Amino acid sequence: MKNLTVARRYAKALLIIGKEDGQAETYREELDGVSSLIAKEKELEQAITNPLYDVASRKKVLQAILKKVEISKVMESFLLLLFDKGRFGFLSVINDFYRKLADELKGVARASLVSATELSTETIEKIRTTLSQRTGKDIILEVEQDPSLIGGIVSRIGDLVLDGSIKTQLLNMRETLKRGESV
Repeated sequence: MKNLTVARRYAKALLIIGKEDGQAETYREELDGVSSLIAKEKELEQAITNPLYDVASRKKVLQAILKKVEISKVMESFLLLLFDKGRFGFLSVINDFYRKLADELKGVARASLVSATELSTETIEKIRTTLSQRTGKDIILEVEQDPSLIGGIVSRIGDLVLDGSIKTQLLNMRETLKRGESV
């Protein structure tokens, strides 16, 4: 729990800087890029975060990486601050929080849409528009297929789940019959 609080605090601080200088989206892309690189290269992550190596060597590795990737001075300073404070291991969590906060700043919500069959572009756009009206935010929709749903769709926006799948309806019907209630 404490780790999430720390990660949220650093993400908020970076977002405040991004709002002040108008670079919130740039920082989002840079943080996402560095976070993805570190997550993909486990040896690199170990070289930076493993306390068995001395601090000076680990910092040199990080500085060498930051010179190779082209990022802003603010992002470079932010990442070095994370390292100096012993928080670099939280980079992926900080990145997740920052993405959410940056989306809120832009009035964007990310949603997933899972359907049993392939949906037409027109249908997807109608669903996106409806979700946008319901939330009052611009929706970025990630569409997937899952034949196990049998039919219908399931959409998720944060904690909100709208489940209109036949699979769920059948499961609910089975539970109702088990309890002896009428359908």
